[in-house]
Amino acid sequence: MLGVVLMAIGVIALVYQGFTYTTQKKVLDIGPIQATKEEHHTIPLPPVLGVVALVGGIAVIAFGRRGN
Repeated sequence: MLGVVLMAIGVIALVYQGFTYTTQKKVLDIGPIQATKEEHHTIPLPPVLGVVALVGGIAVIAFGRRGN
């Protein structure tokens, strides 16, 4: 099970290469008048992380089968 999860994480990391999230920042606040601004932030995932997770998942599956 752990091997499959690691492989899935590795494939997702290689395909998407990061994830983006949005925050709202208050720009103006004068009584009942408010203005907000959406800010997009990206957190990159290095491809090496995806490869390591993928290879680790394959290794866990391979060594798990060998041990039984």
